[in-house]
Amino acid sequence: MAEKHEQETKGLARWDPFGELEAFTRWDPFRALMGRGRLSRLMEEVFGERPFARGELVPALDLHEADNEYVVTVELPGVRKEDVSVEMTDGVLTVRGEKKSEREEKKGERTRWVERSYGSFSRSFTLPANATPDRIDASYKDGILTLRIGKREETKPKTIAIK
Repeated sequence: MAEKHEQETKGLARWDPFGELEAFTRWDPFRALMGRGRLSRLMEEVFGERPFARGELVPALDLHEADNEYVVTVELPGVRKEDVSVEMTDGVLTVRGEKKSEREEKKGERTRWVERSYGSFSRSFTLPANATPDRIDASYKDGILTLRIGKREETKPKTIAIK
């Protein structure tokens, strides 16, 4: 069966549907340097640039649990400490901020490619039930926001004597 299929397909070239579309795309000398695939280029032609290039930021965060605290680290590269705020409301911790654009268009120049993201961001998450909102410490160094959130001591069951 496989031999029959092999014989039928010998001499035939695979049809590439994206190959025909290449003639309709605008020529851009910098595009070839970016090493993107045909599908990525086609999607960009149809839908426009990537969403993160328009300033939609979603900072990555990690939550670790230690014996006496939770540690949250939030990656905020390129964001100044003054542009970040942390709020606590009804057990929900919110990190907000803004990454401001460093680009400056000069007369006679234009930006050809932007991959860095700029704009406002907000991340919120509910703290675990044993977290103590009054024991939160925030520090910021080298683009990493670190939040240390204390834990309540576990309530130990008390045995009640029956009389």
